[in-house]
Amino acid sequence: MRALIAYFSRADENYFNGAIRSVKVGNTEIAANLLRALTGADLFRIEPVQPYSRDYNECIAQAQEDQKRDARPALKAHPESLEGYDTIYLGYPNYWGTLPMPVFTFLEGLDFTGKTIKPFCTHEGSGMGRSAEDIRRLCPGARVEEGLPIHGSFAAQSKEALKQWM
Repeated sequence: MRALIAYFSRADENYFNGAIRSVKVGNTEIAANLLRALTGADLFRIEPVQPYSRDYNECIAQAQEDQKRDARPALKAHPESLEGYDTIYLGYPNYWGTLPMPVFTFLEGLDFTGKTIKPFCTHEGSGMGRSAEDIRRLCPGARVEEGLPIHGSFAAQSKEALKQWM
């Protein structure tokens, strides 16, 4: 059986240790690529049709509004199925204590029955929040294992933590 790394990540303006700076690759994508190098798993990027703003403050406002409305943003693509995968590594940044809304869309659009979901979450101090509970609620037929919180500012140095966690 194979593994799949499905992740949502955002580049452009991001928050790092109290400051906003622009990056070409988001923290969760950095961690997902390190995990791929360790596992050889397939990679799938969760991308909304309408991306969040490149401006950090606008992005926050848009994403908070999505969360308040319990929105399910349309995605550019979904895997056709999860057949052939037994483990799904699910990566995302912590957005106000849980998953970004495009990840909700992704999880509700597929059948995770019998799959093992291993969540990893980038954050700047808030850890996993309630995201693992939300994944369990959205994917009742899956086994959701303990997640790995990764401090986003140090995502590029997370290889050892990922290796121990997997």
